[in-house]
Amino acid sequence: MNGLLPLVIEETPKTPHIDLNNISGDLIFSGKSIPENAAKVYEPVLQWAMNYIQDPRPTTNVRFHVDYFNTASSIWFTKVLKVLTKIGKPDYVLVVHVYIAIEDFDELRDVDDIKEAFTPISDILSGSVASVSLRIYGIDEVGEVIKDRLVFI
Repeated sequence: MNGLLPLVIEETPKTPHIDLNNISGDLIFSGKSIPENAAKVYEPVLQWAMNYIQDPRPTTNVRFHVDYFNTASSIWFTKVLKVLTKIGKPDYVLVVHVYIAIEDFDELRDVDDIKEAFTPISDILSGSVASVSLRIYGIDEVGEVIKDRLVFI
């Protein structure tokens, strides 16, 4: 380990709970993300990710369990994912977990539907040196996982 410490940012009514753990390789975003100043929230996250890729875990799990997010948040999520694609070890694995409403999940009939719906994410991840997969979870109204699918990118 390179001296990097876990980063935890507590949830507020406008920002998600963020838990970045360099020891386990779990990077979790959960809640709502509509911050008035997205840079203030996500700049430390981006900096942490840049440091993390210097000494990543063999498996990195990025979990987006975000109920609602604005455009500014999506830009920062993209920046973080782009940094994580720079994990420079081909035998390492980057898994992006995305939680969506079961109704939306059920509309994704096959792998082609999933790839089309998640093209922005797969485009970002396509340049990765590490092996990449996308795991999609269909959740009910209380957030319980009902179904899931794994797609390799």
